[in-house]
Amino acid sequence: MNQTRVFVTGGTGFVGTNLVRLLLQEGYVVKALVRPNSRLDNLQGLDVELVQGSLGDRNLDQAMAGCQGLFHVAAHYSLWKKDRDILHEYNVLGTRNVLAAARSAGIERTVYTSSVAAIGVKQGAIADESYQSPVEKLIGAYKQSKYWAEQEAVNAAQSGQNIVIVNPSTPIGAWDIKPTPTGDIVLRFLRRQMPFYLHTGLNLIHVQDAAWGHLLAYQKGKTGDRYILGHQNMTLKQLLDQLEQITGLPAPSRSIPAWIPLSVASIDEYLLAKLGKTPSVAIDGVRMAGQLMYYDASKAVQELGIPQTPIVAALKDAVEWFVTKHYA
Repeated sequence: MNQTRVFVTGGTGFVGTNLVRLLLQEGYVVKALVRPNSRLDNLQGLDVELVQGSLGDRNLDQAMAGCQGLFHVAAHYSLWKKDRDILHEYNVLGTRNVLAAARSAGIERTVYTSSVAAIGVKQGAIADESYQSPVEKLIGAYKQSKYWAEQEAVNAAQSGQNIVIVNPSTPIGAWDIKPTPTGDIVLRFLRRQMPFYLHTGLNLIHVQDAAWGHLLAYQKGKTGDRYILGHQNMTLKQLLDQLEQITGLPAPSRSIPAWIPLSVASIDEYLLAKLGKTPSVAIDGVRMAGQLMYYDASKAVQELGIPQTPIVAALKDAVEWFVTKHYA
């Protein structure tokens, strides 16, 4: 019986809760860091020891005491320009503190959850782990914060800490509590709130496969290496067409030029935000959508054995979960 004790940050989130469930299923003993104001819905009923705290706490090493492994999944996600400072504090400085605590606590191996956002987009091509966009070309404060956070993990590994880096692409599936931007697309589709679509593309992976990628990286990954956890490159239109087949609801047939949402976003962020109103469209989000965000996950498939569940199954799981939980 596996009795390895592991410490997980970000366990209340989308990827984190799927990872926690997998770890429990595989016999690991799980201790999870949760913020005092976190929604705990995703962890209810699970045999997990919860520790209240934040990534910047000075005594995190005490919380990690007795654990052999660490999965640092937590990150702050925002595309709003006003959140640049909090993104740096949570993602970069928070990661630095968590990794230092792991070293102090004697954690034997760490899996750090980066993102394909940190790798960047290879214009007109498909990026793999060997590619790195210059940080100044990464669109927005979120992607840049994930790049600098990954550098914290790289530097710690080069200093002798046993750290494997995983870069999930776009996970889809159940337990998307917030929801994520991709979950929001599914939700807006279910609510008939998508009359148009943008010409964009992304790499999708079933969130359960992304969870397996984390565990397999812990078990088999090479220290200091990074692994893209992804599966299928597809356009937004292809994703919406699959949702039409799953739900019977009509997919939007008309595309919209990027300058229209970009104009809306500009008004939202530069004008409405200054008037104290909550903007609805982030400029950086629209700028990102202007790129085909395609990735090659064959390294994780070949070296780790990460599963490649059909994306239609991931979309079905997402739809079923949103409907069951009365999101749509």
